[in-house]
Amino acid sequence: MKPLHFLSVATLLAFASSALLAQSTTPYSWKNLPKVAQPAFRKDTINITRFGAKPDGITLNTQAINTAIEECSKKGGGVVLVPPGLWLTGPVVLKSNVNLHLKKTATLLFTTDKTQYAIVEGVYEGRRAARNQSPISGVNLENVAVTGQGIIDGNGDVWRAVNKSQLTESQWKTKIASGGVLKDDGKTWYPSEQFKQASVGNKSMLLVPGKSLDDYKDIKDFLRPNLVVFTNCKKVLLEGVTFQNSPAWCLHPLMCQDLTLRNLFVKNPEYAHNGDGMDIESCKNFLIEGCTLDVGDDAICIKSGKDEEGRKRGMPTENGIIRYNTVYNGHGGFVVGSEMSGGARNLFVHDCTFMGTDKGLRFKSVRGRGGVVEHIYAKNIYMKDIAQEAIFFDMYYFVKFATDSPRDERPEVNEGTPIFRNMKFENIVCHGAEKGVFVRGLPEMPIENIQMENLTLQTEVGAELVDTKGISIKNAQFQSVKTKPVVSVLNSSLLSFDAIRYAQNSEVLFSINGNRTQNISVKNTEFKNAKTKAEFLEGASEKELIFTNK
Repeated sequence: MKPLHFLSVATLLAFASSALLAQSTTPYSWKNLPKVAQPAFRKDTINITRFGAKPDGITLNTQAINTAIEECSKKGGGVVLVPPGLWLTGPVVLKSNVNLHLKKTATLLFTTDKTQYAIVEGVYEGRRAARNQSPISGVNLENVAVTGQGIIDGNGDVWRAVNKSQLTESQWKTKIASGGVLKDDGKTWYPSEQFKQASVGNKSMLLVPGKSLDDYKDIKDFLRPNLVVFTNCKKVLLEGVTFQNSPAWCLHPLMCQDLTLRNLFVKNPEYAHNGDGMDIESCKNFLIEGCTLDVGDDAICIKSGKDEEGRKRGMPTENGIIRYNTVYNGHGGFVVGSEMSGGARNLFVHDCTFMGTDKGLRFKSVRGRGGVVEHIYAKNIYMKDIAQEAIFFDMYYFVKFATDSPRDERPEVNEGTPIFRNMKFENIVCHGAEKGVFVRGLPEMPIENIQMENLTLQTEVGAELVDTKGISIKNAQFQSVKTKPVVSVLNSSLLSFDAIRYAQNSEVLFSINGNRTQNISVKNTEFKNAKTKAEFLEGASEKELIFTNK
């Protein structure tokens, strides 16, 4: 038996420095959370029926609702009341000091008549774009809310394309019977011929110099709107309402400050393309609590612009609290990226449950994005039946490799290099996932200083770390089915594993790979349950793995 190696003073100092860095550069902590200012409204109430609105599902109530909002705002604000009923409407434009309040059993149903939605300048995935006007919008407002117990339905099915493979046979037949056109191979349904031609022709909705909004009329059907968009607003409240069936993203606050999303139900079909739940983009001071999401894409997502345009905007999403939320379906439960070029920081996520999402905690980016994502803290996260990874970081979002060789490239670090660092996750429980932990940085910019503590992960595969630095995993139980290995490391450094538990009769506990892997510490860990304590492949050196205590 080989003698155990011991940590050097230099290595201990390096670990200590990493821990100090994670704690010393943010003004916030679990004991000092960000503060979010709340709006306040006068009690004066205007009923939309006062202006002729009718709850019959036939009458178009756009003018009546917007007039009520305008009148309320002119008089100093208050409540615009939507009583019980089915209220068909076109785009609703909110105003400052107005609380649009839906009574229980009230439904705002947005019209399928696309001529009611003007082409406007908006944002698509972090970049300026031509979009159809959002069903609900507000720009440069202060003190604004949508509250109540009613439903806001975006009628998104008439806007979105869908693949046959995403639907049951019955759903597919219903979709075809509703109108629209099919792709030539018969496998994709489009809402219209115009949408089909734009999609097949790879038309772009991005705004470019020399083109006006009129130049996008020939692809109008393709310019799907987000259901709710607030732009550059302060003291925004969404509370109690159900938002469902959005044409694209559901809730999109952009460059807002003091934002609260509370006790919402956000619902999109599982097959909804770009059917995100909440996309918080370049916002400051926000609270998301008590919400339930069941959506077709990322559920609670943090963004801050894309590539050069996002970096020029230079507005990180920062100072946020995400707590007591449940996600039943989505590509990720809590997500950062991939459009995060303005950065993200000071985010506190706790006491959330993810059931059946593709991934749990999801962080994604790619070369060219740039931006710094740091000081993100998560605790008390509970997951079940996660399709892929429970904890996921990947700096190769949407990059396809013919071979592994491109991952060894080390381009120069520049403003387009994404940086993810200084985070802590604790008390994470997952019952069922393909993989417990996956962290993959870039050779030129490893993902750095991520602390994980008190993990209980029942998964197919344990953990995989690629191009990382200063990752710490403490008191973790990897109850994985596939144990060759339990933990895989490739080209990573300054890693610390403390009190790792794993399944009995595991094949290989640690697989250490790559000639750039160095300074790995393992302590307080029993090895008797593993047939092989460690294997060293692809040029990895045995001297870089240091066992202490046990």
